[in-house]
Amino acid sequence: MLASATVAESVYVGNASVDGALDAGWLLGYFKPDGDIRHSTDLEIKWGVHPPGDQRAQWATGETRTALLVLISGRFRVDLPDREVMLSKQGDYIIWGPGVDHS
Repeated sequence: MLASATVAESVYVGNASVDGALDAGWLLGYFKPDGDIRHSTDLEIKWGVHPPGDQRAQWATGETRTALLVLISGRFRVDLPDREVMLSKQGDYIIWGPGVDHS
């Protein structure tokens, strides 16, 4: 078993709504301080709550990452260059790779 100091440094417990509010919704990624268990150059996770009718001001273009969006509740539409995807059941998800523009 790991010593408690090591465990404390290797485990983070929080709330997505509270922690996300501190960093534009981002919970994990390269932008967290070095040494923070939430710092990662391999994976980024964002928590977002979108009010009904909310839309991006502009398309996200030139992405270099793979994205995963999982629906927790409600309905969410993702616009892609060649189609529209509607997530409507809890657990529905979409994954898109680098270079896929989206809104």
